[in-house]
Parts: sequence; C-alpha cells; structure tokens
Amino acid sequence: MDELKKEIKECIVSSLELEDVTAEDIVDSEPLFGTGLGLDSIDALELGVALKKKFGVKFNAEDKDAKAHFASVDALAEYISSQKAGEK
Repeated sequence: MDELKKEIKECIVSSLELEDVTAEDIVDSEPLFGTGLGLDSIDALELGVALKKKFGVKFNAEDKDAKAHFASVDALAEYISSQKAGEK
C-alpha cells in the first residue's frame, strides 16, 4: 500500500504541475482539498483523468461517495485498491 500511496502522490504532483510541492511533502491523511493541499474542483477533474490513465480506475461524478474517495491520499489508495481487487 505504501508503494501505491507514493505513486498517487507522484501522480498528483506531476498531473497538476504543482511547482512548490513534492510527493514527499504530501501527508497521506491530510485533506487534498480546502485546508490541506488546497486543490480545487478543476484539480479534481484533472486528477481523476490522470488516475484513470495511470491505474485504470474510473470515478463517477454521480457517485455519492466520489468526494470521499478524493478526501486524502489514504482514501484514494483505499479506493484504487478496492477497484483493483474487484477486477480479479
């Protein structure tokens, strides 16, 4: 799971072209939006596309839990892991 979280953080930094943030700066449990990393709704869309390309997972904006999946790196890792487990 730690490797997955590292890949997610690298994906966040590269896909959103964060200039003053490195993957090591992102805390797994810290919120990605608002007070945490400070991402916004446009970032969420770009990140969703990047994660879909990298990990092959889909995010549905209509899903009531979609916002929760993007709450933190921990939440994204849980969601991606569960999607990957469902494919097997």
